[in-house]
Amino acid sequence: MKALLLHADRDFDPQAALPPTATGLVEDLGLELLFRSMAQGDEFVRETVRTVVLAGLIEPDEIRYRQRVLADCNEHAAAVRELYELTGKTLAAERRIWGGLLDDYAEGLLHRSVAVLELLSDSLKKLRHVADRQAGKFHSEGFATLFGMLSRELDDDFLKALDGHLRLLTFKDGVPMSAVLGPADESPSYVLLEPRPATWYRFVSDRIDDVRTVNTSHGPTHRTLPGSPMSPALALMPLLAQRSNGKLESSTEEDRSKALSDLKGRGISSVAASLAQAADNILGFLRSLRFELAFYIGCLNLRQQIAATGQPVCTPEPLPAGEPRLRAMAVYDVCLSLSMRGKVVPNDIDADGKTLVMVTGANRGGKSTFLRSIGQAQLMMQCGMFVAAVAYRASTCAGLFTHFKREEDSTMRSGRLDEELARMSEIVNAARPGSMLLANESFASTNEREGSEIARQIVRALIESGVRVLYVTHLYDLAHGFFAQNLDSALFLRAEREDDTRRTFKVVEAEPLPTSYGEDLYKQIFLGAPRVIWPPKS
Repeated sequence: MKALLLHADRDFDPQAALPPTATGLVEDLGLELLFRSMAQGDEFVRETVRTVVLAGLIEPDEIRYRQRVLADCNEHAAAVRELYELTGKTLAAERRIWGGLLDDYAEGLLHRSVAVLELLSDSLKKLRHVADRQAGKFHSEGFATLFGMLSRELDDDFLKALDGHLRLLTFKDGVPMSAVLGPADESPSYVLLEPRPATWYRFVSDRIDDVRTVNTSHGPTHRTLPGSPMSPALALMPLLAQRSNGKLESSTEEDRSKALSDLKGRGISSVAASLAQAADNILGFLRSLRFELAFYIGCLNLRQQIAATGQPVCTPEPLPAGEPRLRAMAVYDVCLSLSMRGKVVPNDIDADGKTLVMVTGANRGGKSTFLRSIGQAQLMMQCGMFVAAVAYRASTCAGLFTHFKREEDSTMRSGRLDEELARMSEIVNAARPGSMLLANESFASTNEREGSEIARQIVRALIESGVRVLYVTHLYDLAHGFFAQNLDSALFLRAEREDDTRRTFKVVEAEPLPTSYGEDLYKQIFLGAPRVIWPPKS
């Protein structure tokens, strides 16, 4: 049994290693707020969405598979939340079933497995009921496969047989067994029998068997034929003999009790192991189902949060990796919007066929916010989510990397330029054709001439290797150097600034300027000019 809500042909592996860029992506793109908003206090959802978002997909067909499942979730949110709560409560109840050290013994393992399966039997019936009730309403392949599997595997015959087996395996009337004696120096083999009804005839018959098969005199013992049932009294004899070194008459009551317990354990050991395996298989399915549902619960939570801000979301169009495609209408920084609990200024971009996007312009004009919005949108698209935009279409990237300016702190063992170069070296080693790099003020920690030359060499090498680069910079020498080459594969954007120093927080196509208008900040701080509003509001 497989959930198949995140992949069409396999369950999602939550233990798989995240990409080495995960920590940098979370920090540079401000994703912790996104994860908390998706979780809404549910720590399991938070860890799940973190894992799924950072382990994005590359194949457009796989992304569209999740998009269709998410569309079903949006349309039937109550049913999806019901399934998630059912699996969560079942797994929480299973953890409360007492086991521990007794699981190492057959009787303890059997007792716990029966208790777990009794719990699971009730949950499986509820899952089957949900599947029957919702099957015709969901249209995605993921849910159609899930509900079809539940109806097929958990049919009435299976559920009835499961309940019947569990009633028998409680062994309220004792453990019926048969034993076959081998040579004198070998232990007998045991077979667990199906319990018979507890009637007066069975009681008398068993007592007659005891008298008939146990020889209390010193004469020859009646030998049971191989494969024929043996009474418990005779089956105990080899065990008791082992404990008393062949002197059965000197065996104590404690020896007999322990031997009986050993005999019972041998009889039920295989059944206990099979039951435990069956319980583990069902629990594994429920854990997988809960994990995959948790991702969609996070998406539903986030959609509600965004709706409260009054901003739009869209289903993006994923395109195959290879040819660089990127076009967005009214894309915005979803984390900034969530933190402000309101609207923020969106931006458009048409970078189809462009391997380099260079963003320049005024200080605090929205350049970094724009870059984060693209990174968030790309991640959200490639994990199968909606995107914070009116429209978004892009080719998938084989790896998303960020290289943002970091504030200097006491943990640094070298200068900021050394730290920047070390991080960039890791990115260059990990990037491959089809990857995307988002660079924000990289190498601004040194002078403009050196920083521009370092960045120029790295950007050129990455582009020639098939890596798309989106670069926000104040380094005029760097930006103008690429602009002067008149490259068809490059797009140059600039953060707008009005003549009265106001920022519109719009990023438009324009050539680089040799100033970032730092004078505006000087006037704000020292001359009392109107302050730039930040974060930007629409």
